Amino acid sequence: MEKKQIDWSNLGFGYVQTDMRYVSNFKDGKWDEGELTPDANVVLNECAGVLQYAQTVFEGLKAYTTEDGHIVMFRPDLNAKRMADSARRLEMPVFPEDRFIEAVAQTVKANAAYVPPYGSGATLYVRPYMFGTNPVIGVKPADEYQFRVFTTPVGPYFKGGAKPITIKVSDFDRAAPHGTGHIKAGLNYAMSLHAIVTAHEEGFAENMYLDAATRTKVEETGGANFIFVTKDNKVVTPKSDSILPSITRRSILHVAKEYLGLEVEEREVFFDEVKDFAECGLCGTAAVISPVGKIVDHGKEICFPSGMDEMGPVTKKLYETLTGIQMGHLEAPEGWLKVVE
Repeated sequence: MEKKQIDWSNLGFGYVQTDMRYVSNFKDGKWDEGELTPDANVVLNECAGVLQYAQTVFEGLKAYTTEDGHIVMFRPDLNAKRMADSARRLEMPVFPEDRFIEAVAQTVKANAAYVPPYGSGATLYVRPYMFGTNPVIGVKPADEYQFRVFTTPVGPYFKGGAKPITIKVSDFDRAAPHGTGHIKAGLNYAMSLHAIVTAHEEGFAENMYLDAATRTKVEETGGANFIFVTKDNKVVTPKSDSILPSITRRSILHVAKEYLGLEVEEREVFFDEVKDFAECGLCGTAAVISPVGKIVDHGKEICFPSGMDEMGPVTKKLYETLTGIQMGHLEAPEGWLKVVE
């Protein structure tokens, strides 16, 4: 497969239209067979459910070239399950999990020329999503839906290395108890836009959201889960019913315990104890781990011992081990890598 003439080393993290995408429609209570199409446009009625009441869910995963030349995807079965959970919460029909995995594989294979070569630092970002399509004017679920998958080559999230970032404690709430914070719904991200724009205007890279009920416990950022490392090298992540079950976070906890022999703990993390941790990071599909060097709480600074120059030692080991698994340098647990070709 001849690759597209793209300057892989200078790709940003943005949209580049690729050749094919997958589309399947839900009508009269069932999904059609689905197909690949070169048409990147979506045509909707002005009263479509997604436009009126934001009935849409999505996922994000990556395909990349391993050291031995294979194109693989990382744990797409977990994306399939999470999208199914998201759909149920928004009263949308579930796109079958086995079909989800096959659809993303078909889309990646059809766009193999856009999968960056090994060693470029770039990957193919895969975006499955679903939305209500038929006219809905009363507040109710749509009757018809479309499931789609598109891909776009993206550069490394951090150019020049992952330097620790400074974040702020947000005055806004990300998700309410018993709300939709635990699913990947577009509406969750829409409500976070004002908060992240405000943070950027104030010179911060991200927000730390606290729980909406008591504002005493750490939840997550607008698009990533937190990981902390104690001074005795225990890996701790916040546990809450209103944060997204990050696939990257779950993978990091496995890596910490099974590959590095570290103690791991998933529990409520009170903001008062954050100052006592040795390291802090944000984990997600895009960056894997973004190290945090400083948290600012209304003028009061929490500076982690790992500093502002580089990742802390434990965070770095977690990052290198997980990316080593993804790229084929280290043996992956069974089922983690799905070979596309």
